[in-house]
Amino acid sequence: MLANQIGYYSLLLGLLSSFLLCIVSAKDFNSSNNKINQNILSLSFLQLMLVVVSFLSLIISFVNSDFSNETVFNNSHTTKPLFYKISGTWGNHEGSLLLWLMVLTLFIFLFLIKSREQPKKYRILTLLFQQIIIIGFFLFVLMTSNPFNYLFPVPNEGLGLNPILQDPALAIHPPILYLGYVGTSVIFSSALAAVVLNYISKDWGQHIKKWVLVSWIFLTVGIMLGSIWAYYELGWGGFWFWDPVENISLMPWLSLTALLHCITVLEKRNMFTSWVVILSISTFTLSMCGTFLVRSGILNSIHTFANDPARGVFILIFLFVLISLSLIIFFIFQKKNYKDLQLFWLSRETSVLINNWFMMYFLSVVLIGTVYPIFLDVISSEKISVGPPFYQKLITPFLIVFLLLMSFVPRLKWIKSKIDNKNSLIIIFIISVMLSLLIIKNLKVDLLFNTILVSAAFFLFFTTLKELFDKKLNIAQTLSHFGFSLLVLSILFNSILSSETITNIKIGERYNYSNGEIFLKRIEKKKESNFESIIAYFEIKDRNSKTIELKPEIRIYNQPKTITSEADIKTSILNDKFLVMSHVKGNEYFNIRYQVKPFMIWIWTSVLLISFGGLMSLFKKKNEK
Repeated sequence: MLANQIGYYSLLLGLLSSFLLCIVSAKDFNSSNNKINQNILSLSFLQLMLVVVSFLSLIISFVNSDFSNETVFNNSHTTKPLFYKISGTWGNHEGSLLLWLMVLTLFIFLFLIKSREQPKKYRILTLLFQQIIIIGFFLFVLMTSNPFNYLFPVPNEGLGLNPILQDPALAIHPPILYLGYVGTSVIFSSALAAVVLNYISKDWGQHIKKWVLVSWIFLTVGIMLGSIWAYYELGWGGFWFWDPVENISLMPWLSLTALLHCITVLEKRNMFTSWVVILSISTFTLSMCGTFLVRSGILNSIHTFANDPARGVFILIFLFVLISLSLIIFFIFQKKNYKDLQLFWLSRETSVLINNWFMMYFLSVVLIGTVYPIFLDVISSEKISVGPPFYQKLITPFLIVFLLLMSFVPRLKWIKSKIDNKNSLIIIFIISVMLSLLIIKNLKVDLLFNTILVSAAFFLFFTTLKELFDKKLNIAQTLSHFGFSLLVLSILFNSILSSETITNIKIGERYNYSNGEIFLKRIEKKKESNFESIIAYFEIKDRNSKTIELKPEIRIYNQPKTITSEADIKTSILNDKFLVMSHVKGNEYFNIRYQVKPFMIWIWTSVLLISFGGLMSLFKKKNEK
């Protein structure tokens, strides 16, 4: 109970510190002193500490199973393991927003510390814009999503956390994803401050690029962790399902990727100034839109936390205020830069512009596919689901052109360029086409379309692999592009070569399928602290490989009363062998789904390579090109 009170009053004091920060910063903005008032740094640190204390108080309430706290009561239970009691702190609506608020205050404090060489007015104005966002989240938490609501009489037990959220990958997925999301708020605030002060320049581009990279890296890794969790925990047997909340994390990533490329042009040639500001605003807006759609409960997804109209209305109004403010500032203060029009058709700048066109198209497809069902439901009460075929048909044809362009544009020079080593590119292209034709023909799938798509992916793969050994090129960028080519190839062959077998089977029975045999040897039951487990021992023999043993589980959780299916996966360099089962009521049969998923390990590895390329770029020395 004491932790609840400390946590709640820390939030109130944190809100008060926001108002004090605004007052002190506004006074210091026009002062003659060139150095920022030390009280601003002290207040920013105090604000961060108050939110940290509040967050730690919520963790203590979860660890102690303090069911006088409504959030703990709704999302915990005495039998839940300690690790999941702690991770359950942010595995719910109220706790996740408190985590979001803590990261917001952390980032603005780090911004003030790490931008000492920047103009004073720019730093203060960025702080003021960021405080508008922070105050909005303070009010949102305190008014609609208080994590410290008191229950009386105090219940003896809690309702427990959704069992599918009790997973190590999901425990670290939200914090990392939020670091990516919240990083876009600093980009947003600094862009508005730079617009007001007419500071959109090479210097600003070099400064803000670090924050863009940090957000991009965390967002990339966060999306990957969520994908891994969904792959093995939900039992769907895939790495991406075009789930609405997956799409919501992908949209700011696409916008952030476009921004990252544009910032490179800005810091080199002081071009695309207006477009950089628009992308900075759009990226944060997409992050906030995702918050609105998830927290309002509008989306029908396994990821959604809440279904409270008041929360949705609050975020919608807050989002409208932020967008209106940013657009007003942009149109009033942004200076026209006619250098944006001075482009040679074959240059690095033009290639970045074309890259942005593709990114905006992919973003538009994902946005329409995610939002259209919502509008249709509101207008006509007709519920539809937009699935993978929609995205594949609209994205894939343009992806082919995108891959081909990515294969040679990194070699282009600034201002004016020409395509070097044409002969080597032609040879690599011919090899890519011949290799693709040979592979696709033997697989007996759609020959023409798959050959073109795989050829484009191989072309990017071989050209970026070659470029990795070229010391003249940007190694960090090339590594990320190589990781992307590996990702596309892995996804393509995963979709083409995947196989699935679904059947009902009982103990001692053998089932013959097209490529081998499945044998259910025995069943074993185990009792854990908060669930009972039914473990099945399967022997699976493929015709072209040795026998493997897989042990999928059915878990019956005691609080809340939930039954989940836990897949067992054997991972190798070439493929994953994935088996999940569920009980068929009324008899001793089990329904099983056995899948062979090629190149899964390379999908995860490729995303790590993409992220590592960004990390290399972040720590690259300033004197490097």
